[in-house]
Amino acid sequence: MLSDRYGRKWPLVFNLILVSVLELGAGFTQTFHQFLAVRSLFGIGMGGVWGLATATALENLPVEARGIASGILQEGYAIGYLIAAVINLWLVPEVSAGWRSLFWTASGISLFAAFVRVLLPESEVFLRAKNSDGNKEKTAAAKTKIFIRETNTMLKKHWMLCIYAVVLMTGFNFLSHGTQDLYPTYLTATKGFSSHSATVATIIGNCGAIAGGVFGGWLSQHIGRRLTMIIHVFVIAAFIPLWILPSTFGPLSAGAFFLQFGVQGAWGVIPIHLAEMSPPAFRATFPGLAYQLGNMASSASAQIEATGGEHLRTTIVQKGKSVNVPDYASVQGIFIGAVAAFVILMILIGPEHLGSHFEKHKTAFEEGQESEINDNDPHVATLKRDNSQRSSEVDEKKSEEQV
Repeated sequence: MLSDRYGRKWPLVFNLILVSVLELGAGFTQTFHQFLAVRSLFGIGMGGVWGLATATALENLPVEARGIASGILQEGYAIGYLIAAVINLWLVPEVSAGWRSLFWTASGISLFAAFVRVLLPESEVFLRAKNSDGNKEKTAAAKTKIFIRETNTMLKKHWMLCIYAVVLMTGFNFLSHGTQDLYPTYLTATKGFSSHSATVATIIGNCGAIAGGVFGGWLSQHIGRRLTMIIHVFVIAAFIPLWILPSTFGPLSAGAFFLQFGVQGAWGVIPIHLAEMSPPAFRATFPGLAYQLGNMASSASAQIEATGGEHLRTTIVQKGKSVNVPDYASVQGIFIGAVAAFVILMILIGPEHLGSHFEKHKTAFEEGQESEINDNDPHVATLKRDNSQRSSEVDEKKSEEQV
């Protein structure tokens, strides 16, 4: 909400610094309750990043580039996960600090991200709104009153859309967390792999996720957001057997690669899909809140799978002995199959606004937030000229490639 009211830049910088400080603090905790307290506070900073980042990135790009940009943006998640896995694999076992070094390294990365954001300018959309003739004369208090009034208007008009977005993101978060959170435990407990092999398999899976996310985002620009997501969910379903049935490292890691290709291929569309779906003036609040409420609802996915493993068990041979272990393979296969079906249903009943020019609408501190901006505003003309120039460059590049 701060981002939709005051601009994208400084709320995101603050969130990243807060994340950095709390990651650093997590590495110094001595008891579980201290760790839990720091991680609870960490959620505040983390929750404020995604909505701001997606709004900042996508509203400043030409429409033709937003699909692939959405995929690249979302796979920052997978790249971060991959970097964390590499640190866990190579750094953590080699230093006396152990697991604490993972948090300290992450703190430095988050602080670097904040530094980069400080160097970059405010979003063009907010610079236009701030410098328009009508808004220059308004006080900060007047803008805040307008913001509150427009927020109430948006909730009254779009409350069903808000509920739908939360339910959709609940399904998507169950899809990602259900395939990721318990995955290393599944490999070590059910398949008998070492922690090292489980981490390597996680890295391979994240490589598939990165490829899938970028591909899915690019494809959605050509065949639509919903169809792209549905295709990738079917990819997930097709590779569930390879993900759970083999007992050796090669096939299982291949299953992880292709399953995560499908998961993040669908996820790569989500940033732009939510941005196009959301009320135009609330492109940070609406997607960010829907994402995090869905995240909260799905946060028990690992516990659901772990509980299922307590009741559904199997026998494996370890060091020449038969051992009774949780059958996480069957549990995850059933769980993800059910979630995939639910996600497809939710995608089918939802809206799609492919190619929406949401950047042309007023911001939340301007009267009539669903109206398009005044074409006579000089800042609007500049914004349109920049977007037109970018679109021309894209079209020229396409023509050169065709030749």
